[in-house]
Amino acid sequence: MLFRVVFLGTAGTIPSLDRNTSAIFVQHSNFRFLFDCGEGTQRQIISAKLGFRNLDHVFITHMHTDHFIGVFGLIETLSLNGRKRELNFYTPNPEMLRALFEIFGYDKLDYPIAVKRARDGDEIAFRGFKVRVFKTEHIVPSVGYALIEEDTRKFDREKALALGIPPGPLYARLKGGESVYWKGELITPDMVLGEVKRGRKLVYTGDTRPCEKTVEVAMNANLLIHDASFSEEKKEWAIETGHSTAKEAAEVAKRANVRKLVLTHVSARYSKNPELLLREAMEVFDNVEVARDLLEFQIQ
Repeated sequence: MLFRVVFLGTAGTIPSLDRNTSAIFVQHSNFRFLFDCGEGTQRQIISAKLGFRNLDHVFITHMHTDHFIGVFGLIETLSLNGRKRELNFYTPNPEMLRALFEIFGYDKLDYPIAVKRARDGDEIAFRGFKVRVFKTEHIVPSVGYALIEEDTRKFDREKALALGIPPGPLYARLKGGESVYWKGELITPDMVLGEVKRGRKLVYTGDTRPCEKTVEVAMNANLLIHDASFSEEKKEWAIETGHSTAKEAAEVAKRANVRKLVLTHVSARYSKNPELLLREAMEVFDNVEVARDLLEFQIQ
């Protein structure tokens, strides 16, 4: 099943010629999401040829403008394109976003907008996966998001036939985890399902200091996207501003045993030449990459 990530903006705080402000596009099956929506995100969507179809959920990590100011242009564009479906926003500070939407008169659009609070531990369920909210540590209320697939077990048709169960509705019930009776005998899902296949996991921190909650949520993730605004020489500034160094992000990835780490929210001082960030991170964790705009991953 398709599970891809496209980095639409990888800059820290302000855009540069090479990097737009924070935004990540994620597609899972037929669902399309934005995680943060900085200035110019809709143009990046067009540049990446992603389109706006099925984009129904925007997850904002915190209410600093480089992470949400692009929603206004996005809303207008969707309106001009004749949108009718509800557009959902999630943020740890919904009051602020609702107030801004009221100022812009977005209660008069041809489609509804819902602004929902994102709290630590919240889970938004979709077909076959969920988005989990977790608390992060920044200078304003902030959260990260984890897209977590359900574990699955493949239905073993040969096992079912060997038990004498004919193809039909009973197969669907067993595959769905329901026990059934066939000719007076109880048939449990374990009797006809194969080994558990672990679901894939993507974790995005937004702006944050390294924290235990990220380690917990990112445990064994396929991909961790972590704030890496600064190198170690600017660690005091990272602490003061509520960000992480590349080395600190790598330490989180190592402790969480993730498969791959991608560093983002790159300060302008490293925008053209992020090798220092990469080098410091690789001293701790091998499978790491510095994000760049329009970088794309398929999560396998």
